[in-house]
Amino acid sequence: MTDVRDTQLDALLDRAADSGVDFDGLHITADSAGYTLEIDESDVRRENLTEADVRATAHEDDVAPYITNWYYWEEVVGHSGRHRRAFLRHAEVAEEHSVPERYEALRSGLQTEWGDVLVTATLAADGHRRYEVRHADDDGVDTAELDVYEDPLAAREIATYDETGRYRPLKTAPSLVSGWVFPDLDGRDAVETLDVLYPASVANWNLEREGELDVTHWRETAERQTGIYDVVEDLPPAAVDWMAEACCVDSQCLKRREWEYDADHELDADGGDGAFPCREPCSLVVAAARKWTKLEEEETQTYEFELTPSEKEQIEAIIDAVADDRTDEIREADVYEGANRYRARYLRAKRFDDEGNLSGTATHPEDGEDGHTEHGDEH
Repeated sequence: MTDVRDTQLDALLDRAADSGVDFDGLHITADSAGYTLEIDESDVRRENLTEADVRATAHEDDVAPYITNWYYWEEVVGHSGRHRRAFLRHAEVAEEHSVPERYEALRSGLQTEWGDVLVTATLAADGHRRYEVRHADDDGVDTAELDVYEDPLAAREIATYDETGRYRPLKTAPSLVSGWVFPDLDGRDAVETLDVLYPASVANWNLEREGELDVTHWRETAERQTGIYDVVEDLPPAAVDWMAEACCVDSQCLKRREWEYDADHELDADGGDGAFPCREPCSLVVAAARKWTKLEEEETQTYEFELTPSEKEQIEAIIDAVADDRTDEIREADVYEGANRYRARYLRAKRFDDEGNLSGTATHPEDGEDGHTEHGDEH
């Protein structure tokens, strides 16, 4: 049962007398003969109603949901925050279902995934919506077992560190900690919470939805860099593709990459399947590009190593495990895994010389007897 409040009816009658109401299947107009009320997908059509008639009709079971729905969207949510309004409408699939269908679903809760976050919209007695925000991994977990928050700004602390306590420089990385919940938010605070967890994600999602997303491609981004980052302009196109493959995929970032090398040249790397778009290379990508630009300046050399076929495959397995962040999943007893710690230590003991050169092959033999350079040094 939906309760219609006097304040809602006062606002509805004012709007009907002013410009009329035409929203989500509810139509009310006023003229000299009185009010006309009509509801789509029903037999409700009343003409020549007095104000008292409208107030009485508004409490009928097949009319009340349309009244409270109108009030929530037009008076409570309003139109001043168009991106917020669009997301909240999206959260209850408002453009695809009638008011009664949505109200029925909202009573048990409508869920929307947003990156690693789950947003649940529910219905209050007066037609207002309430929103719960939690980590998707905590779906179904009792609220009493989670850390409860009320202030959207508390999400800053949640988003700052991963589960191991390491700082998260990329807020859209799939490393958001679980174990928390914002159980009872209004629409404004719900979207603000999402914007703290995933900055600008709601706005960019809606801009893309409306065909207004302004995409800045790699070439333009590189050309506007200054200072120590101006070198990224020299990164070869092929390396930009490798960079996108390394950084801009679902396993590393929850955004969906929409930028390319430039407007005329797409990258081969998959852009991902995230709910919200990435409109330009982020600062983390630009910082990494500086290092790769310097590395790409090096000339290739030919090295000769003595390895068994299994040792070659083991090196490949180690690179894959590190790149896919799977090293923590490989147990010490899993000696059949190439990236197993003991197997890696065995390979090092067998194939590294005293200076740390693989198979005793110097990296820069012209620099001295060992020719070994610390990994990560710039040349």
